[in-house]
Amino acid sequence: MGELLSVKVSIANRSYPLRVSKEEEEKVLSAAQSINQRMKEFEENFAVKDKQDLLAMCALQFASESMGPAKNSIEPSKNSQAREKVKQLNLILDEYLSLQG
Repeated sequence: MGELLSVKVSIANRSYPLRVSKEEEEKVLSAAQSINQRMKEFEENFAVKDKQDLLAMCALQFASESMGPAKNSIEPSKNSQAREKVKQLNLILDEYLSLQG
């Protein structure tokens, strides 16, 4: 892992001293910058001023993003339309195959 570097990150106007590897340094600084940017966006768009609430909103959003897309992220109407199209294609294929045999 190598030697650890001392870095200070600022999140919500508070400094946090950390010890990270050289490989992690850029990622950690970028993550802190992303948190601050997201907090600023929430503050501007949702009239939330309490830093703890803003941090909680950031944590929730980052956690849900890290879990990837929802299983059924397709709208239900599009999902049923897709099923109907597949059924139609199956009927066409079945008909074609029956004519070939």
